[in-house]
Amino acid sequence: MTIEKGQPWGEPGPMPADACVVTDDRMASLALERARKAGESFPVLGLAGGDLWKTLGGKAGSLDRGGATGFPIDLGEVLVDGKLRFFVAHVVAHDRTWRHTFVAMNAQWRGEWNLGPKAHPNDGIVDTYRADLALGDRLKVWRRLGTGSHLPHPGIKPERSRSVSTEFVRPMMIEVDGERVGVARHLAVRVEPDALRVFV
Repeated sequence: MTIEKGQPWGEPGPMPADACVVTDDRMASLALERARKAGESFPVLGLAGGDLWKTLGGKAGSLDRGGATGFPIDLGEVLVDGKLRFFVAHVVAHDRTWRHTFVAMNAQWRGEWNLGPKAHPNDGIVDTYRADLALGDRLKVWRRLGTGSHLPHPGIKPERSRSVSTEFVRPMMIEVDGERVGVARHLAVRVEPDALRVFV
């Protein structure tokens, strides 16, 4: 069941012995893609780093010390020009200068950038932002990304939904959970609520 505003979330407890421990977001999504291709159930994930780990308040060594907390998590799915990929944290599409940008956030963070200050990994919603920014606005936004105070902005259009599809005028560079996966002109993004269990 997806989380409701004001409700407790996460449960302390031991991580299963057969959990798949990963140190970044792309390792997590690749483990899920391998399970799908093999026709297996998704593994429980132990997060030891990455932007989803940071969003969940992960602390170094918590998995090793036995002080882990388990969370139900939504799974992101993105069709990149028709090819399905999973994501646990984010999808980022941008041109060479970052003037035109589209991001889909299941986590709050992308590195040091607080791109999705209202994004929650278990609300059944993907937070998306479309930006078309002149150079001066890009500089102002970049200075505020670390605190999430770049929003609201007239050049950034936010949307919250279960699924969204977008077409770009020109091919954009696409990153899935921090890995460059190529260029594309069309993305279709959706979330599968409560699809995963992770420990931090």
